[in-house]
Amino acid sequence: MSWIQMPDLVISPFLVQASTMALEKQNKAVDLSHHLSNLSKARVVSPLKGLAKYMGNPNLITLAGGMPHPSYFPFADISANALVSDSFSLEPVERESSLMWVWKLLGVVNAKEKTMPITVPKFPSSSDEINLAVALQYGTAQGIVQLQKFLKEFSLKVYQPAYSDCTTLVDTGNTDGWSRAVLTLCNPGEMFLTEEWTYPSAVYASQPYNLRPVPVAMDSEGMRADDLRKVLSEWDESKRGAKRPHVMYTVPVGQNPSGATMGGERKKAIYDICVEYDVIIVEDDPYYFLQQGDYKPKSERTVATVKHSADKFLSGLAPSYLKFDYQGRVIRLDTFSKYVAPGSRLGWFTCSPQMAERLERQGETTTQAPCGFGQSLITKLLTTWKYDGYVRWLHGLAVEYKSRRDYFIDCLADEFHLKSNQAIAEGIWAGCDVLEAYGKCDGMVEKYSLGTKYFSFVPPTSGMFVWIKMHFESVPSFKEGDEETLEVQLWERIAEAGVLMAPGWYFSATNLVDSGEGHYRISFSNAEFATMKKAVNIFGKTVREFFKQ
Repeated sequence: MSWIQMPDLVISPFLVQASTMALEKQNKAVDLSHHLSNLSKARVVSPLKGLAKYMGNPNLITLAGGMPHPSYFPFADISANALVSDSFSLEPVERESSLMWVWKLLGVVNAKEKTMPITVPKFPSSSDEINLAVALQYGTAQGIVQLQKFLKEFSLKVYQPAYSDCTTLVDTGNTDGWSRAVLTLCNPGEMFLTEEWTYPSAVYASQPYNLRPVPVAMDSEGMRADDLRKVLSEWDESKRGAKRPHVMYTVPVGQNPSGATMGGERKKAIYDICVEYDVIIVEDDPYYFLQQGDYKPKSERTVATVKHSADKFLSGLAPSYLKFDYQGRVIRLDTFSKYVAPGSRLGWFTCSPQMAERLERQGETTTQAPCGFGQSLITKLLTTWKYDGYVRWLHGLAVEYKSRRDYFIDCLADEFHLKSNQAIAEGIWAGCDVLEAYGKCDGMVEKYSLGTKYFSFVPPTSGMFVWIKMHFESVPSFKEGDEETLEVQLWERIAEAGVLMAPGWYFSATNLVDSGEGHYRISFSNAEFATMKKAVNIFGKTVREFFKQ
């Protein structure tokens, strides 16, 4: 049996046959057009973009658009030395500095990275070759064809949506994706559901459109299904001043800021509630492939040889909401920001054709499409690595971030006495193994007391952040009502001492602070290992001095 060839992408006929059979058993997405905003309903195909339907004719003479001639593009080609897909080991060990590439660039150290050259020519040597004449030209909001094909195959294989006509559409990253979703789904004055602690840019992006968040309580897996049902079933439009929300914004993996990972059972429960109450789910999932599992102290860790298996790696990840979406009510947001580079400004939607068409209409009159340079280079990289190579790259990144998370928490354990507390029965960390940070005395735990309790946290199971809860009730001068002020005061002192963290109030969907508590989100994703150690030392010294005031 022959193999089916896509542009730089090889697909087994057995896979195609199996996928086709599976799709034939699934229903198509249902009509959810009643969720569209008035603005979205008013959008029509951009007149100039509407000409694209004729472009498939190879004999067409095009004189309609104001497109510059490709020979006037001042780039004969663009080239890069890209890392090979297995650049990062699957065995979790501390790596060299994250800034080592700077010294390599300056010739201070010998480069050890294995690279492969990739080149995108101006003009193609074959009809399916990625080229600048197309990538740098005006195009549709769908993105270049080879990227569309890769993303659609990747999303179908990895996320396995439960309806047959799921599709993909490029955007300029998840912030752009959420902004498009807001304008496509929501009218001014409406409200949307989200976790009680959530990504601040999602809230602030919606505020100018007079859209307000409705917080849903959280636990160890993120959003709670029981509280979601309570919010929806008890909704009182007269008291809330708005109709019941029909859109949910959620970060279910590497929940920002808590670092929680939502499993399949919880997602299915929430999805079923959203079907019952007719809610669209916008699944913002930038950390999906950075799932790291539970943290173990250094004394309990073992290093084992790991052999990469794409199927095994992917099967070990919590499923996407798409896995349970049999109606097409999930709009999933993916990005290359965390896996290639934030500056690439490239991501994609996975959703129903109906939603993709409306999102495309919005995009074609704003960003039009992501930058052609970024699209062409990333597409060339992906089609050179191919599906298996990209999954191997993602696997290596997951191990790298796990090592970073472990090292950062190890540093906290060196600076404070961390005591495990599994007795917490309610709140965001109900049922979790919470680590409480106490003071040390002369390098040892105090003989008869654990000393001052400074903060507590749950080691994140995904993402890039540690979310800590300060216990300001331990400050001798604390009075109830001081917590918000103390959070800002301590944050400023730590910043003045040389370490910048994100204060907790940024992430509150309610703008309310619990008695005696404050929060900080600390990133372990970017700093060198030695710098992380120094940062924790500064943090520890500043916290101890602050709690003695």
